Amino acid sequence: MIHVRARLGAGLTSIEVEGHEGHVQDGRVCAAVSAITQTALLGLQEIARQYPDLVSITINEE
Repeated sequence: MIHVRARLGAGLTSIEVEGHEGHVQDGRVCAAVSAITQTALLGLQEIARQYPDLVSITINEE
């Protein structure tokens, strides 16, 4: 099971994705969720690169 948790608040948004589909659909669902999440992250990195005085991004690897 893939769990997506989103928190929305005044000026704050956070998204957490964890888990795995368990190969029920040959990994397609897991791949789709991963691709969407990574695309969002890459897009945010690019915006931060273009507008460093307006946007900063911190990525922590665990």
